[in-house]
Amino acid sequence: MAEPLKQLLLKPVLWISTSFRKDFKIFATGLPNQLKFWVLAILIGTISGLAAIGFKQGIQIFQGLFYGSYKTTSFTEIVLNLNWYWKLLIPMTGGLIVGLLLHYFTDDGRAKSVADVIQNAAVNNGEIDKRGGIASALASLITLSSGGSSGREGPVVHFAAVISGWICERVRVDAVTTRDLLGCAVAGAVSASFNAPIAGALFASEVILRHFAIHSFAPIVIASVAGTVVNRLTFGDVTEFILPTENTLGFYSELPAFILLGLCSGLVAVILMKSIFWADDIGNALQDLTGLKRWARPALAGILLGCLAIWFPHIVGVGYETISEALTGQILLREAVILVILKVLAVSITIGGRMGGGVFSPSLMIGALTGLAFGWVATSILPTFSGAQTIYALAGMGAVSAAVLGAPISTTLIVFELTGDWQTGLAVMVAVSFSIVISSKLVYQSFFLTQIERRGIHLAAGPQAVLLSTLKVLDFLIKTESCKKTDIDLAQVMIREGTYLPQDVTLDEAMPIFEKINCPFIPIVEAKLFDEDPKLIGLIYYTDSLKEFNKALSSRAEEEHS
Repeated sequence: MAEPLKQLLLKPVLWISTSFRKDFKIFATGLPNQLKFWVLAILIGTISGLAAIGFKQGIQIFQGLFYGSYKTTSFTEIVLNLNWYWKLLIPMTGGLIVGLLLHYFTDDGRAKSVADVIQNAAVNNGEIDKRGGIASALASLITLSSGGSSGREGPVVHFAAVISGWICERVRVDAVTTRDLLGCAVAGAVSASFNAPIAGALFASEVILRHFAIHSFAPIVIASVAGTVVNRLTFGDVTEFILPTENTLGFYSELPAFILLGLCSGLVAVILMKSIFWADDIGNALQDLTGLKRWARPALAGILLGCLAIWFPHIVGVGYETISEALTGQILLREAVILVILKVLAVSITIGGRMGGGVFSPSLMIGALTGLAFGWVATSILPTFSGAQTIYALAGMGAVSAAVLGAPISTTLIVFELTGDWQTGLAVMVAVSFSIVISSKLVYQSFFLTQIERRGIHLAAGPQAVLLSTLKVLDFLIKTESCKKTDIDLAQVMIREGTYLPQDVTLDEAMPIFEKINCPFIPIVEAKLFDEDPKLIGLIYYTDSLKEFNKALSSRAEEEHS
């Protein structure tokens, strides 16, 4: 009797499962490509928005587990009231968990973020390491919950990219569509994180895809709207920060002050970025010198953060409370300057210590404090010509974050949508413009592109510098049986002289050799085995290499301008 009952109960489950698989197969193979693209854009935007909301809520829950409270509005106060040893132990414990997580589930022990999304979009056709992506999201969640001083938006962007990549694999779309849907995922995540649909769409195009092609922009907008809808259904139509009503620009004579603020903000942004890279280099040198295990590095960073948090609890966590205080003028000049210095130090320790998280929230906080400090000085020197100090905080917030992200358009709009203040747009745009001018000359255009440059990928130089690394020599190799005997003989001589390449290289390694040798081809050998002579498998010709490179350039140009 039990067996028929079991079958009866399982029958609807099996029917639903079979029906779903059938419908999914029809969707993946039977729908027109354009319709499928738009459906996927909405779906991915919605799921990415839900992921962003889940990540934000997850921070609250884990903060409750670590600090004994689920309240985020008084997180600084919670940390302030803890005994000193808890302030030390909690970040250390969080760092240890993060270190073990990244050690066992990522290839390099690093938490992935926005730079990895940009790199994969440009070099790897939008494909994302899913195992490492999930581990990175968990690591960043634990980092931010246990007192790490970084941002929540970068991990959300990367996790949304993981979701997009997984869906694209299931429905089997081409490389261009994969990159476009990656942009949709990022737009949905950013718009849901900030309740900023305009900025979300522009951020995906400006920072991730690095173009505004019409064929991708329209679906990205739809995905961004989907992410915003998710946010507003959850939290309501409210802005992240509330500004004072008197936050207005004094007069046009005040604009030179915002030019100066922009220059100062650009320098602060450069100091922040270089400090993070210096901290990373110091951490690498320390590991090499002491033999420190990579899983222990985040724990050491957690100890250093805990030491800072004992006296300065404002530096832990995402920092949105401090931003609100800066935008409402609740922080005095001396305190603002000290917090800028300490926040730069804390962010450098967190990210350089490989704990996880992003740089956007910290750049907002540092920018708001920089602008507020500048505003206190400006209004005290020229009170007749200056408006409220808080307008400088708003402009500084946009200027520093724009320089760090290398995204003046989307960052400016994020600031507007975060605050709901569109009246001070002139001041913000002036500060952002001059900040970008300074920072782009002192780093590789942005924090993310500098990260990629440090990995040996010259993405800041444009597609011509990147596409070479995506072209494998095996794709246009002429095998030995198809080559002239004279070429084969010459190739054997070149191999004996040490002029050859293994079969697993890309064109970026081949082109410099073509420039050095007076020969129309390069011998390609099997991946060299230990103590074995290289075995010739074919030749790559200079003309074929140029053809493949030009074809790739043409394809990328068509994608970016269609």
